[in-house]
Amino acid sequence: MDNSVINILEANGIKPTTPRMLILNAMQGYNRAFTLGDLEKDLLDIDKSTIFRTINLFHEKKIIHNFDDGSGSVKYSVCQDNCDCGPDDSHVHFYCNYCHKAFCLENVVIPAPKLPEGMEMEDANFVIKGYCGKCSRNAT
Repeated sequence: MDNSVINILEANGIKPTTPRMLILNAMQGYNRAFTLGDLEKDLLDIDKSTIFRTINLFHEKKIIHNFDDGSGSVKYSVCQDNCDCGPDDSHVHFYCNYCHKAFCLENVVIPAPKLPEGMEMEDANFVIKGYCGKCSRNAT
């Protein structure tokens, strides 16, 4: 584990305990969005409640963001360095109908919709569903 995990935690006012460092390191290791279940499966030595509390802490501190891809499981992804998880940082997510993995498309921004007078956007969830191009379409 490198010092970047400790630096991220300390920069966000989080004490770098061993479980938190292991959890963030695991999160950074995914090349796709992940679920609570993914972390529980990959971090068998860490109590499930500790993983859950850590996810909530990281979300609160904007180290990770979450989204609903319609699969029934909330997905999480580590935020980019310049993200503040505000409406201006909203990006598109992609869900593969075949391998059931979800990905952040950081460079595809959700366009700001023109809302009726008095309404203000606080969050947006835009999910494109299709074939990711990396899996077998027979994975279902």
